[in-house]
Amino acid sequence: MKTDTVIFDLDGTLLNTLEDLADSTNYALRAFGLKERRIEEVRQFVGNGVDVLIERAVGGALPKEKEKQCLEVFKKHYSKNMDNKTRPYDGILELIKELLQRGYHIAIVSNKFDSAVKGLNVDYFESLFPVAIGASDTVAKKPAPDSVITALKELHSTKDRAVYVGDSDVDIMTARNSGLPCISVTWGFRDEELQRSMGTDYIIHKPEELLEVLDGRNQAC
Repeated sequence: MKTDTVIFDLDGTLLNTLEDLADSTNYALRAFGLKERRIEEVRQFVGNGVDVLIERAVGGALPKEKEKQCLEVFKKHYSKNMDNKTRPYDGILELIKELLQRGYHIAIVSNKFDSAVKGLNVDYFESLFPVAIGASDTVAKKPAPDSVITALKELHSTKDRAVYVGDSDVDIMTARNSGLPCISVTWGFRDEELQRSMGTDYIIHKPEELLEVLDGRNQAC
């Protein structure tokens, strides 16, 4: 079966969002009198959604009700500041346009809250992704397969025609739970050693290498 569908993670895969995430995290922590976190700490905290990010950043220093308030402060701040320092990784825009030129169906699935995912798709990709799904009350977060399944339905595609592209252990588990091959990227928030230890299917070091993997898969059909 020809591969004609690519499902992308967002943070650490398409966009380098780390500095804006760190800034909003530390804004929220300061609001509650907590110590700020180094950017490398925030790098390790991301991947499971902003609620887990704040839980990890707080580190048990607040009662749960205060932690929820801290999360809301983060969300409010991030919603207004999520594109201060965020940028697509080098070569990503060119890759996306080439995939569309070749007739691929593409989507974003993320554990970032849904309104932010949709906003970043507009701001950085000019809505080139016809489907962009984030965390919400109606779709379970990754590594559950729900967001991938929803994306495939909205793209009118099937898992036997699709691959998943991401940078983290959560992404590898998401691909596995969805029944998709995983292509791990090394320019994001997790290192290649972790990706290999998790048993990812492919590893790429530059965005254009994704085209080589897709060509190889389709030539093997």
